[in-house]
Amino acid sequence: MAVPAVILLGISKSGFGIGFGALAVPMLAMTVTVPQAAAILMPVLFLLDVLGLAALRQHCDRALLRFLLPWGLMGTVVGYFSFGTLNTHLVSGLVGGFTLLFLTQRLLFPIKADSPPPPRWLGRILVTLGGFTSFIAHTGGPPVNAYVLPMRLPPLTFTATMAVLFFFLNLSKWIPYGLLGLLDWRNLGTSALLLPFAPIGVWLGLKIARNIQPALFYRLAHFGLFLTGSKLLWDAVMRA
Repeated sequence: MAVPAVILLGISKSGFGIGFGALAVPMLAMTVTVPQAAAILMPVLFLLDVLGLAALRQHCDRALLRFLLPWGLMGTVVGYFSFGTLNTHLVSGLVGGFTLLFLTQRLLFPIKADSPPPPRWLGRILVTLGGFTSFIAHTGGPPVNAYVLPMRLPPLTFTATMAVLFFFLNLSKWIPYGLLGLLDWRNLGTSALLLPFAPIGVWLGLKIARNIQPALFYRLAHFGLFLTGSKLLWDAVMRA
């Protein structure tokens, strides 16, 4: 389960298959606990973030990033202080339900070319939620995507902005994860075995993302979010 999970993370980090990466923790959690799955994927995420940053940083929307990053970091702070008191399956279920709600709203009220961007107040809520769920279970993508996808950014700009944002959000988790006792040698050893598979996913995703048509890009993005939301919600219901 771990190898395809890491490859999916790589593909998602490259920008192609947005949302699929959020399946990584639920897949790995079929064999270990959710906190252990999140800890094992930390070094993998760091490598993927570095690869994505090197390939995409020049295409980032800096103005948008300056808005997103502080709220995302606020969510990680909330995640740290509430980590021991939360049921991770409940959090995953909330993320899954919210993701499906977002997709339903997009289906019933499709975005038009002249539609205004989402309001900033909604962005603050969604990006803070994304930072929080990213800390708990590496599932920060769906809430953030719910705010950014309606902006209809060019695929490469969207991909680069998300890559830089989550580089800093994932970097901010290292000390809190260490303080919570999640970065032990057993988890780090498992991570080391999985690291060689990370670049494979990034290479596959970048190869496709650079040539994909925007319309198809967003269809696949929504399909990835549908799979992610369904999986997270299903796991929460089954383990309630």
